[in-house]
Amino acid sequence: MSSAPEARPMADPDRVLVPTLGRPQEDEALSYALETFPDADITLLAVVTPLDAPLSEGGVLERDEERTTQARASAETLLESVADPDTEDRVRIDLAEGRPGTVVPRYASEAGIDHVVMAGDRNRSSGFFRRFLGRGIDATVVERTAKPVTVLE
Repeated sequence: MSSAPEARPMADPDRVLVPTLGRPQEDEALSYALETFPDADITLLAVVTPLDAPLSEGGVLERDEERTTQARASAETLLESVADPDTEDRVRIDLAEGRPGTVVPRYASEAGIDHVVMAGDRNRSSGFFRRFLGRGIDATVVERTAKPVTVLE
């Protein structure tokens, strides 16, 4: 008779991604990542969603330097508000432009990310509006990301 394989606990990740999309509770996601994964390097990914993405011909996304600068500044402010001097060296800020449901999973895959931590949408619509607007960004990221994703509600 053979015994059942031992359940192995999931290893702590070495690289954690925290996308920032301009949601108010993103400070909670960054704090969670810093506290839960104390030995991991963390990337705070400022995602710049082009205002004209749905209207852009051929899917070409025009770049808006002001929005990119604003996204970086917002990520830096978020980091300063959450991280203390001992943890700031573990966090780096990067920028990506595009739709979050596409950009976050692609970035996670290409950058060798082990775990994604993100803020969920606490103001979810239901019924007609949910069907009209589609599912939330967090659900799309969970579905499209090969590594574990923690969504804080």
